Parts: sequence; structure tokens; C-alpha cells
Amino acid sequence: MTQTILKINSSGRTQDSLTRNGVNQVVDWFKRQDFQTQVIERDLNHSLPFIDEVWIDANFTSSENRTSNQQHALNKSNELINELFQSDLIVIGLPIYNFSIPATLKAWIDQVSRAKVTFQYTEKGPEGLIKNKQAILVYASGGTPLGSEIDFATPYLKYILGFIGIDDVTIIDTNQENKNNWSLDQQLSAIKQKEKKYA
Repeated sequence: MTQTILKINSSGRTQDSLTRNGVNQVVDWFKRQDFQTQVIERDLNHSLPFIDEVWIDANFTSSENRTSNQQHALNKSNELINELFQSDLIVIGLPIYNFSIPATLKAWIDQVSRAKVTFQYTEKGPEGLIKNKQAILVYASGGTPLGSEIDFATPYLKYILGFIGIDDVTIIDTNQENKNNWSLDQQLSAIKQKEKKYA
């Protein structure tokens, strides 16, 4: 079965970016395993709209009752959500800005986190609706160690991905690239093996 990868870059840098380079390495690795792999590219450096009053009103209006302006306000959100549903694997470049995620990535999260679309509330609590997906976070920071007490990015991103149903999340730390315990091939091979349970 052909695999579809959603490739998301959030770095403000287009050149010499550790996360962009890491994301490319990850996607290229999977393409080498299966030449039929399809890739959807989403560069968040190309500005996404922030949530505003029109968007909020549209989101809380049933689809059959939305005005044309409200439908237009949700067009980008629908596009981004469709990319998630189409994908088997989501690869996200995660540079750390001020101990957390870039504003562009937060804008993406706000656009794809929609009740009754990507999650729903049940008697047992919230349930994510984007199921049977894997995510890889490609992490880079100049001074915030992964998993440290000042790393507010990865716990948040893992939580919000799980909230919408993507709870199989692997983190690749590009800061380990030149250390002996870092092996991209080993990490990705383990991820590739887990694909079988989603087939």
C-alpha cells in the first residue's frame, strides 16, 4: 500500500535550518524504502491566518447554516485538516523558539483542532478523530535540551497531537546528530516496523 507523508516545516529559516534538513532526511529515508511514497508539503513559513472572530463564529455554526463569509473563513482550516486525514505519517520540523514552538506551528494547531472534525467530546471524555497515524517531530534547539524542565514544546505538541488522535509520536533530536548514540537509520527503522499495525 502506498504511503503518504505530510511534511511540515515551521522554521523561519529557509537556509541552514537544522529542522528543515532533518525533515528532508527523514522523508528521503522513507522514500528510499518505498519509491511510491507520496509527499504532501506544507511550509508554515508561508503565513497561515490566525484565529479571529469570524473564524470562531464559523466554527460554532453548523455547516448547513454557515454564510459564504463563514465558509471562506474555514477554507484553509479544511485544507489543512484534509492533509492530515490523507496522510499516514506526519513529519514536523520543530525548532525551539523561546522554549516553545514557533508561532507558525501554533497557528497550524489552532486551524486543525476543531470539535466534531478532528476531535469530539464523549461521555468518557475527549476523543481524537485522526486515527491510525504516526508522527515524527524533528527537534532542534540552540540551548533548550530535549525533555529538560525548560522544554515546553515537546510535551505540548505530543499532548495536542494525542488530543486529535495522533498518539504514536517519535522525537528525533538533531542536537544528537554528532554524538555516538544518535542513529537516524536505527530510529526510522523502528518506526517503519510499527507501520504494520496500521496497515
